[in-house]
Amino acid sequence: MNQGELIPHLFRTEYRKIVSVLCKRFGFDQIETAEDIASDTFLTAAQTWGLEGVPQNPPAWLYNVAKNKAKNYLQRDAVFESKIVPEIRNTSSEIDEREIDLSPQNINDSQLQMMFAICHPSISAEAQIGLSLRILCGFGIEEIADAFLTSKETINKRLFRAKEKLREGKISIELPDLSETDDRLATVLTTIYLLFNEGYYSVSQNSTLRKDLCLEAMRLCYMLVENKSTNMPQVNALLSLMCFHASRFEARLNKKGELILYEEQDVNLWNTDLISKGGYFLNCAACGDKISKYHLEAGIAYWHTQKDSTREKWENILQLYNRLLQIEYSPIAALNRTFALSKANGKEEAIVEAEKLNLTDNHFYFTLLGELYIDLNPGKAISCFEKALALARSETDKMALFRKIETCRQNKE
Repeated sequence: MNQGELIPHLFRTEYRKIVSVLCKRFGFDQIETAEDIASDTFLTAAQTWGLEGVPQNPPAWLYNVAKNKAKNYLQRDAVFESKIVPEIRNTSSEIDEREIDLSPQNINDSQLQMMFAICHPSISAEAQIGLSLRILCGFGIEEIADAFLTSKETINKRLFRAKEKLREGKISIELPDLSETDDRLATVLTTIYLLFNEGYYSVSQNSTLRKDLCLEAMRLCYMLVENKSTNMPQVNALLSLMCFHASRFEARLNKKGELILYEEQDVNLWNTDLISKGGYFLNCAACGDKISKYHLEAGIAYWHTQKDSTREKWENILQLYNRLLQIEYSPIAALNRTFALSKANGKEEAIVEAEKLNLTDNHFYFTLLGELYIDLNPGKAISCFEKALALARSETDKMALFRKIETCRQNKE
């Protein structure tokens, strides 16, 4: 990997670690300082490595530079002089590794603690995802704006407001007490879940970014699994769900970047290693006496990785959807259930159930109805696809619907 590729790669993997450690050290009051020091570290790397070459251990070099920059900041900054010096007056000459601890253990702990701080319920879900992408995933403002289909100015304002709320609320960067872990963990898992979904289906044209979002969500969830206090059944269930979904990622898009319907996917492109990992984490999730929505969604995703399209498969999926909708109703889950219903009980019954949903502002609703009507009423199918086309936001979705309409018209003739 040459320098032009190495520094962006290291920014994605190491920026978050440096920011998390420094922010834990400084507190949310100085989060911009932590980000500035981390960014300046990479600027120094780009300048120095261009002249002297890449060091033997680039991450260690970055940590050392970041540590020195942080020490310099602490020694000269007015905030340090007015707020911290009185407390450490007798040890001011010992600002060392214990003060700026970039050891592997502290890096891991700091990222976990930062995850819980960022996912505090005082800020919106969008802000939680945005901060997670920026601080914990090393995404640039432009990348985040692309993911949310908005401007850099909007993202900057959103992140600024979120940081202000965390500062005003004096949110500490630490893992919650055991008594609070379940409630706070639920918020963290929701953020990771939304982050994965943003990547799994996004109207952004940047397919690489979509994969990155999914992989970052999986990485954050894996950190929770590795930590003893957060290695809960629902965490394993969410990681299992994401593994199963990610296993079919390469089969979901054609060469033009258009979505491929489940039944048309090339099963040879499914990632068997990720399917196996999904099964492992689903087994790990089986302990305990609570079933979360992630357990049920992971079960549904598991059956979707089974290649044979049998009635038993779709009946199992249908029953899991029934339980999921009882635990947490979602119009999209109800819509997906109707597809399983069509496979288990036939299209006529599925159409009746789908039309009851009346999701007339959702292009997936009309797309599914179109698919259900294709063999039964081609004219009705065309009408549904045309309504879906009017609501579709991405060009790839629109092109796929155009082809559906043309195929229906040819078959009708």
